[in-house]
Amino acid sequence: MRIDLSQASVLVTGASRGIGAAAARSLGQAGARVAIHYREHGQEAAALAQQIGASAEVFQADLSQAKECAALWSAVITRFGHVNTLVNNAGVAISSPLEGATADWLQDWETTLAVNLRAPAILAKLAIEHFRARGGGRIINISSRAAFRGDQPPYLAYAASKGGLVALTRSLARGFGKAGIVAFNVAPGFTRTDMAQGFLDQFGEDYATSDIALQRLTEPDDIAPLIVFLASGLADHSTGCTIDVNAGSYVH
Repeated sequence: MRIDLSQASVLVTGASRGIGAAAARSLGQAGARVAIHYREHGQEAAALAQQIGASAEVFQADLSQAKECAALWSAVITRFGHVNTLVNNAGVAISSPLEGATADWLQDWETTLAVNLRAPAILAKLAIEHFRARGGGRIINISSRAAFRGDQPPYLAYAASKGGLVALTRSLARGFGKAGIVAFNVAPGFTRTDMAQGFLDQFGEDYATSDIALQRLTEPDDIAPLIVFLASGLADHSTGCTIDVNAGSYVH
């Protein structure tokens, strides 16, 4: 089966590296026009856009700032004219031990919730307004295994934010389906990315692989084809679902 997205425009947040970059690359290979969002890795984003080709463009925004979330959406619409699919992939995983100073711990929570939950909510709100006028659209939120089985104590905020993202996605699916708007959760397990390197450094790769059912850690390219499939419209009647990509480490 070949998926043709040549008529689609897609915004992928956090697309300069990791899962976002793999998704943007695969979407571009399927023919989509891809808006590559980045926060600080501009060179990587530009190199990815060049690799994808003329259909891809880069957009910078700090999604911890609410105004920049809205500005990102506006910039993409200005350049592309329309968006068919929003992929909320950008996220942070900040190690914040309970033993740390409360003020620092609280700041880590606020940053995590701002990027992992508030930013997807803002972008979803703007996308829904846009999709309603166009007769429909798709929202793909990259959640986490941690939303369901929890995480280590230093990552309480991360797990909580991803749990909130799951609930947000389900609410979007139930609330806006009649308008032709569908929403999905993709919940990776531990995936070999730059963002995950801090966890590997802290707990070790043996810990990360000890509870998976497969022989190797999940890679971004293991997740990207699923995002392309969800963007295609072939799975719209699965709206509201969560699709696990966790190498059998958590089955529910």
